[in-house]
Amino acid sequence: MAIQESVAFWSATEQAKGIREGEFTSRALLELFITRIQAINPALNAIVTLDLASARLAADAADAKVAAGAPLGPLHGVPITVKDALQTAGLRSTGGATELHNNVPDQDAPVVRAVKEAGAIVFGKTNLPRWSGDIQSYNDMFGTTVNPWHADRVPGGSSGGAAAAVAAGLTAFEIGTDIGGSIRFPAAFCGIYGHKPSFGVVPSTGYIDHESGGTTEADVNVIGPLARSADDLELLLDLMLRKQGPLVACLNPPPEDVRSLKVAAWLDDPFCPVDSKVRSVLDNAVSNLEAAGMAVDRSARPDIDPGEACAIGLWLVTSAILQSMPAQTLEDMGDASAAPQTTHREWLDNHARREAIRSKWADFFSNYDAIIMPISPVPPFPHDQAGNFGTRTLMSDGKERPYADLVRWTILTGMAYLPSTTSPIGFDCDGLPVSFQVVGPYGGDYTTIRLAQMIAEYNGGYQRPPVG
Repeated sequence: MAIQESVAFWSATEQAKGIREGEFTSRALLELFITRIQAINPALNAIVTLDLASARLAADAADAKVAAGAPLGPLHGVPITVKDALQTAGLRSTGGATELHNNVPDQDAPVVRAVKEAGAIVFGKTNLPRWSGDIQSYNDMFGTTVNPWHADRVPGGSSGGAAAAVAAGLTAFEIGTDIGGSIRFPAAFCGIYGHKPSFGVVPSTGYIDHESGGTTEADVNVIGPLARSADDLELLLDLMLRKQGPLVACLNPPPEDVRSLKVAAWLDDPFCPVDSKVRSVLDNAVSNLEAAGMAVDRSARPDIDPGEACAIGLWLVTSAILQSMPAQTLEDMGDASAAPQTTHREWLDNHARREAIRSKWADFFSNYDAIIMPISPVPPFPHDQAGNFGTRTLMSDGKERPYADLVRWTILTGMAYLPSTTSPIGFDCDGLPVSFQVVGPYGGDYTTIRLAQMIAEYNGGYQRPPVG
């Protein structure tokens, strides 16, 4: 059955509808992705593992169900890839580490199982930094993933291969992970949508961040979707939500009228100055919302010290990583804040400080429904694999800054367990994508997704990159 190349850039929701209504087959969509991967992926290096034989059999079986009039799931026959940090049954899953080069799990991560049960077909895995430990996406096994908008720039990390594949129309959607911004950076740098859920509402077992990983759920870390539309984010979140105890996800309902939301905008701050190229796009996007009739409070702020909150957040993230990672790996990452050991008392003390900050965020959200914030203080930057987090630097407005500044805006919200949706809002003067993170109260995931969708409507949303 013939299929137009443009279908590769449809949302997953639209692709599933096309299969369900007989507009094209699952096998035809899979072959379209394969053709595009063969043409584009050698230069992009987003997809690092393929299982085409199994995928073709699954696609043919999906088409047989359609022909037979059998009940179909919401993602029936939709081919997808998955970040290589997540366990996929029968398909190599490495975490970007040579130690797991031949690791083939016998079961899926719960989030992978959820989308499969909805009908999705996993046909490949996407690139990432070793143990998901960088804002770039490269490792000794698979090499470097480049940005689909500019090959000399990073696609973000750690879900960089995932975001690049989605942006370039090589997969229907992706599943990523985020402990310090690993969904948000790649989504922003590649110009797509991404959602970091409220902590704990999506099960995070099956995540590979060390040799024996996959069995525990680390503090701060979440799993969430990356897609070309906000509608997909909402559908995928619904599918991924924790449905078995002892904890079961319970999110606030979506807003009835997005335009009536009380929204704040925190676009810059001395604790982490935003590069002027990025700031001008952020300002323009808010102005577009205001011109469309939405009232945005540009002065409202939560009653927190952002520098203190960021420092506590970095310590907690490091502690979460420290529980599983070998000391040598942490040293190689250059995490100067990582003590050789973290005591339980120390963790409890910093967790208590976090809870005080969460309480202040809750006070803020008693008056506002959401706040718009930067993701990265700089645009997508050139590849830099020399040194580590502690020694690398960034250039911003002609000045050199610490590489670790990258995560200050993302850690600020992540440490407080808040939901955050990446909304593509345009391009800087060099033609590189810029995005907001739309942040809401704990459990306010549907609000941030709906608002991100509306923001993008007035600011361009997802656009097809030149590599596609």
